[in-house]
Amino acid sequence: MLTELALEHCRPLRGSEHALDPAQASALLADLPGWQIAEPGLLHKEFTFASYAVTLLFVNTVAGLAERENHHPDLEVGYGRVKISYSTHDVAGLSRNDFICAAKIEALARI
Repeated sequence: MLTELALEHCRPLRGSEHALDPAQASALLADLPGWQIAEPGLLHKEFTFASYAVTLLFVNTVAGLAERENHHPDLEVGYGRVKISYSTHDVAGLSRNDFICAAKIEALARI
């Protein structure tokens, strides 16, 4: 499922009818190792790296992906670590787009 999600592309979503219910979110979460739903409407994971340079390379790659998909995460960056958080503000919760981008990032992290 991770590969299938990573191959999808985000689409514009507006309105609460596009928000995932907890069961839908949990089903998608099962395919994203290490990702968590911290509170309703927030998907996140922290990645660690051996150096600051590698950390920034990862951040810049995620930024490029976010621009391409037009779906942007919140990033917390420190030495050797990046916390990525997703939610879809236009649906007031989690959408499939959040999980698509998380799957793409997971695929990047495995390279």
